[in-house]
Amino acid sequence: MKSIIYYISILCISILLFSCQKKTVENVKGEVFRYNENSNIQTLDPAFARSMAVIWPCNQLFNGLVQLDDQLQIVGDIAKSWAASSDGLTYDFVLRKEVYFHPHPAFGPAQTRPVTARDFVYSLDRLTDPQTASPGAWIMQKVQSYQAVNDTVFRLHLKESFPAILGLLSMRYASVVPQEVVEDSQHDFRTHPIGTGPFYFKFWEENVKLVLRRNPNYFEKDQDGSQLPYLESVAITFLPDKQSAFLQFIQGNLDFVSGLDPSYKDDLITLEGELQPKYQEVVQMETGPYLNTEYLGFNMDDKNSPVSDKRIRQALNIGFDRVKMLKHLRSGMGTAQVGGIIPKGLQGNIVLDQLYDVDKAKALVDAYKKEHQQVKITIPLSTNAGYLDIAEYLQREWQKIGLTVEIDVMPPATLRQGMASGKIAFFRGSWIADYPDAENYLSLFYSKNKAPNGPNYTFFANSTYDQWYEQSFQVTDPNQREQLYQQMDHLLAEEVPVLVLFYDQAVRFSRKNVQQLGINPMNNLFLKKVKKSS
Repeated sequence: MKSIIYYISILCISILLFSCQKKTVENVKGEVFRYNENSNIQTLDPAFARSMAVIWPCNQLFNGLVQLDDQLQIVGDIAKSWAASSDGLTYDFVLRKEVYFHPHPAFGPAQTRPVTARDFVYSLDRLTDPQTASPGAWIMQKVQSYQAVNDTVFRLHLKESFPAILGLLSMRYASVVPQEVVEDSQHDFRTHPIGTGPFYFKFWEENVKLVLRRNPNYFEKDQDGSQLPYLESVAITFLPDKQSAFLQFIQGNLDFVSGLDPSYKDDLITLEGELQPKYQEVVQMETGPYLNTEYLGFNMDDKNSPVSDKRIRQALNIGFDRVKMLKHLRSGMGTAQVGGIIPKGLQGNIVLDQLYDVDKAKALVDAYKKEHQQVKITIPLSTNAGYLDIAEYLQREWQKIGLTVEIDVMPPATLRQGMASGKIAFFRGSWIADYPDAENYLSLFYSKNKAPNGPNYTFFANSTYDQWYEQSFQVTDPNQREQLYQQMDHLLAEEVPVLVLFYDQAVRFSRKNVQQLGINPMNNLFLKKVKKSS
């Protein structure tokens, strides 16, 4: 009997929502935001939001304790305020009282209920439960315990001071989910998510289309007091071919395209990185820093390779023109003025004055050859097919300074395995920020993080660096921590365990009738403030 009543309730709600949807779409034609996701997504459960393909729709469906603004500053989400203890070990988050879950029969006659601190206890318990097997469980590694002090106060205790914890809590993994629905045996949370976000789940035909609808009970308001979101719905298609999706965008069937693909790059932008004149009346372009550092890494433990000598690493680093490389191979999309591993847009980023000096590079190579009595130096560079154009450009440039680089193209999985095992001396790599703190990048060179047990694929080890890295956890003052970050980045720039090619750049294209889309260094997509005119 219970099962029959349950399905009748679902049917009635679906019929009601469908009729409302039909009427609303007819009345607000033009307020549907449409974009394409070329990657197949497997889930809409935030505990498994490890790729942008999943993160973007989950951003519209869920909320966490805190969130990031477009400048990557931590601001309140469901938590309206928070306070940290003087030792940085305890955080108290005060929750808003007006946040409700999307409607579902599992909540009882009211169909919904407000979020409490106990929901965050459940959500984080679920995230770290081995049975869940969430790829995001790692964000809780620094957490000792947590508890619901009462309905509106959530308390978090850390094992050690870790200022970046707020950035981790802004990740989609830390979203709040309702226990009643997740554990309802008649409900598949993966395909029918229930959250608190500005949009609620409406329809998903996998590999075809996903539809989200405006949440009329959403708690956030704009600066004028108007309720968010402005859009009526979000429609996501899943065309696997990026060129086909681009044609749909140009024809006006999609509102937004992120990034550049070789199949349409030259048609859309000029060699200087500007929007082609033929599209300027209907398309708008936004660019900004993207927290992705593209680099070539050196295995510092491989003493048999020439790259174990700092002079060769320095010569490789200053022996090519980054500005020329980006202009001809990436249409200027990127930042050539680089320093250490920390990209532009993050606290601690530095810029070096001299990045291209052929004469100095030749002198460094000649000194090495003379000392080792070598006429020719051959260095293998391992990369994947996607970076072959850059590798070949560098090969030609480095030939001019007396270095012979042999390119070894391998599948991405083989490349990653070789990096982790330390079997590759010189390799192509990149690091996209998981959370908006430079510690995320600096952790790549902490000696206790050496691969395969951590992300230190260069096997770099420096006692001074380690000391500064550990000290940064104890510093709660942002300015002092930035100074430590800069010291570490300068040390990396001097020792050259990686050769930074460029800092990546985010680029977005939208139709002219889309306003307030914005862009941010995490390349995250939030649609709650987007407006669209017909």
